[in-house]
Amino acid sequence: MSTLRLLVADDHEIVRKGLCALLHEQPGWEVAAEAKDGREAVEKAKQLKPDVAVIDIGMPGLNGIEATRQIVKDSANAKVLVLTVHETDGLIRELLAVGARGYLLKTDAGSDLIHAVNALRRNQTYFTPKVAEMLLEGYCHKPLRPEDSRPAANRLTPRQKEIVQLLGEGKTTKEVAAILGLSVKTAETHRANIMRRLNCHSVTELVRYAVRNQIIQA
Repeated sequence: MSTLRLLVADDHEIVRKGLCALLHEQPGWEVAAEAKDGREAVEKAKQLKPDVAVIDIGMPGLNGIEATRQIVKDSANAKVLVLTVHETDGLIRELLAVGARGYLLKTDAGSDLIHAVNALRRNQTYFTPKVAEMLLEGYCHKPLRPEDSRPAANRLTPRQKEIVQLLGEGKTTKEVAAILGLSVKTAETHRANIMRRLNCHSVTELVRYAVRNQIIQA
């Protein structure tokens, strides 16, 4: 069997190194790249075309949901395993919608990481018991959209979610424009549209929204 190329993305170095150590122990497995945030993970996935990407959901700059969306879009053969400390219906729906093939709680990573990666390698899926139960009950029979579980007024595009995360992390509009390759005027327009759509009147309210909807971590 050919070498399995992996990408590991987690903003906590000790966690990332621990995951890499577990994966390195497997014969024929190669951690081709590490990333400390979601944006770096997307770029390295484009460059290196890993077979499996292990992505932490709570990363700065670009969270694991949006990183997964972009990796699946840009690297069709890459299968994404998401690591998270959360297990909520809304989060599960969103991860399934953006194309994650596996969903593993961080508390189970030590015992289940290798099983999960092997499942994805065999073109199977790997989910926590709660997700598997949802699937068996037909919870996901209809096509899922991440915004389905949110009020219509609060629906954001992927680009708007990126901007909300950056603003919520304290970036200025000028910094947001530089990070996303936009003009300052375009970034300002996005910000105004987002604030209006969410009925937010201050950055503090925007941060609360971002935390409540798990766009950023509290």
